[in-house]
Amino acid sequence: MPKHEFTVDMTCEGCSSAVTRVLNKLGGVQFEIDLPSKKVSIESEHSVDTLLETLRKTGKTVTLLSPS
Repeated sequence: MPKHEFTVDMTCEGCSSAVTRVLNKLGGVQFEIDLPSKKVSIESEHSVDTLLETLRKTGKTVTLLSPS
């Protein structure tokens, strides 16, 4: 599965919980959240646009770092 890295403007556990919640609703994703560095790594067959749109539902600023 393709892996993508995003920065998400998370400042607390509540923020990372919001990211977890929206990604779990999307389904078909494996992800890791690194709260101190504000990074989210996602393995998914979903398009980058879909992942960006989903992460933005948290109301946080989201930036694509790199597809790997």
